[in-house]
Amino acid sequence: MPLTPLDIHNKEFTRGFRGYDEDEVNEFLDQVIKDYENVIREKNELFGKVDELEERLEHFSNIEETLNKSILVAQESAEEVRQNAKKEAQLIIKEAEKNADRIINDALNKSRKIELEIEELKKQASVYRMRFKMLIEAQLEMLHNDDWDQVVDGSEEEKLTVSNDEASNQLD
Repeated sequence: MPLTPLDIHNKEFTRGFRGYDEDEVNEFLDQVIKDYENVIREKNELFGKVDELEERLEHFSNIEETLNKSILVAQESAEEVRQNAKKEAQLIIKEAEKNADRIINDALNKSRKIELEIEELKKQASVYRMRFKMLIEAQLEMLHNDDWDQVVDGSEEEKLTVSNDEASNQLD
């Protein structure tokens, strides 16, 4: 068990015939006691500082561990976000490709339909032109017909009057 300043102070020496000077020994012991008290106080202060530093070290170690875990979580989250973004981008591209294909197919179908309609209109125009031409030719043929000459002479005039009367009766 280590000595305490009180042990040093209470220490009694046996006296001999030619012993040491008591005052000198007491002074020396007082100086030893002061120095010993200083050493003990410094030792206690140092132990306190060591304890404080160990607590701080533990605190910083905990912070470091927490930061490392946070970094790992952040890296994992970033990777997950990147993967999700990549998947979403691929889905968007596929959807865009489908829409583009649909739009192209719709446009081609409409184009084909318009082409068919144009062909149909060309046929109808050709038929109309041919019929109109035939009608004009028939009218011209009627104009060149000798029957018109008789109408102008008057013999056919009566037929036309009767025909006109019949037509107006039918209209009423």
